[in-house]
Amino acid sequence: MSFGIKPINDYIVIKRVEAEEKTKSGIILSGQAKEQPQIAEVIAVGPGTEEVKIVVAVGDKVIFGQYGGMEIKYEGEEYKLVKQSDIYATVK
Repeated sequence: MSFGIKPINDYIVIKRVEAEEKTKSGIILSGQAKEQPQIAEVIAVGPGTEEVKIVVAVGDKVIFGQYGGMEIKYEGEEYKLVKQSDIYATVK
């Protein structure tokens, strides 16, 4: 997949996964009641730096900090640009 944004240093472009529309008990949530997910898919990664080796790859699912990074809009889609230190874990 070719993506038009190429991050530099240890920056990573992620895209949030869609929020659940139903609770575990089967209640359907309206758009405003949905919780913003803190799980995202890695879309693009920078090359890293001498001090920071990139440990995530394109396609990985990750858990990220709610307030870190910068929201960006590119070709009608919403993404988030974060430093690798704003990513806490990968999800299998």
